[in-house]
Amino acid sequence: MLMRSKLFVPATRPELFAKADGSAADSLSFDLEDAVTEERKDEARQIISDHLRARPPSRKVIVVRINGAATRHFEADAAAVAGADVINLPMVEDADQVRLLADRLAQHETIAGHTKILVNIETPRALRLAASLAIAHERVMGLQIGYADLLEPFGIARRDEAALSHIRVAVRLAAAEAGVAAYDGAFGAVNDPEGYRAECLAARRQGFAGKTCIHPSQIAIANDAFKPTESEVARARRIVAAAEDADAKGIGAVLVDGQMIDRPFVQGAHAVIALADAAQA
Repeated sequence: MLMRSKLFVPATRPELFAKADGSAADSLSFDLEDAVTEERKDEARQIISDHLRARPPSRKVIVVRINGAATRHFEADAAAVAGADVINLPMVEDADQVRLLADRLAQHETIAGHTKILVNIETPRALRLAASLAIAHERVMGLQIGYADLLEPFGIARRDEAALSHIRVAVRLAAAEAGVAAYDGAFGAVNDPEGYRAECLAARRQGFAGKTCIHPSQIAIANDAFKPTESEVARARRIVAAAEDADAKGIGAVLVDGQMIDRPFVQGAHAVIALADAAQA
């Protein structure tokens, strides 16, 4: 799934749906959790359920962030929005919560196995258990950082790059163990595009596939930051070509641009080419 940019859309703002759908975001994330007050949860769920049924097919990835497994809204949310491409499960503290959602999706989705799960890493426990959450079920397609809940209650500065880097690497390696993607969390300072760009670029250097957008102005920045550059794609193609030639000759490793290249580099090159092709599609 191409999700360089994932635009958050409050479920109680249907007047924004068409504009969001017409944006350049790779993915739309309709939010039933933090963006919806308690007294409007039922209304929001019905709005999104109706929207999913009426919405024409789209190339965008449709995500719905439901309420957590420990809340009274979880069961109704899972039943109502099982047709989305991805269900974003927040406040995950245990692999059993992931498996519970997978079970509910199996009960309610119309196309077996269609709906995937994006697991939020936004508590200290979730960060510690990130790898077990990533491998909890085959429906898990990625891990996503939730910075506010993970940092603010514990006095960790949101812009402490050392803390952010530690969290990103931990989440990325946990996702890598499961063979799934990692997605960077929201950046709340909408009036600081350069700060957002810096976080996007740092996340990309650490192997992330995309970042949340809380405002349309962040979409183009994320799309650009998580797209391979022309020189990166060209180098990846040289690596793949050299590896194929080496295989034909029975050689295990080769030099490309003065650097020794073996299997991990070839795997990375194929990933770069696949991402570039997806972004051009």
